Amino acid sequence: MWLIAMFDLPVKEVQDRKHYQQFHKALVRQGFMMLQYSVYARFFASEEGTASYRKAIRAVLPPKGQVRLLAITDKQFAKMEVFEGKTPAEPEKQPEQLMLF
Repeated sequence: MWLIAMFDLPVKEVQDRKHYQQFHKALVRQGFMMLQYSVYARFFASEEGTASYRKAIRAVLPPKGQVRLLAITDKQFAKMEVFEGKTPAEPEKQPEQLMLF
């Protein structure tokens, strides 16, 4: 599963910028990677694994703006079309799983 966080947050006021930075840093600390500006994603082994991260994101929601969380399967994510200019590019790959013995 991929959990995608998409957000539009105000940044005109000093306090709004502070809330934006706090939210952004929280996503990065939780292992989300930037797909585009204001679109971050993280891979999970299962949908159940997203539950604690959804809760953590809800805990740091800024008071203004809009945040959307979307969970999609790895197969759906792999069907994403990505372009850099007019040149096709590959979507991000599923991270390697760590094996502990």
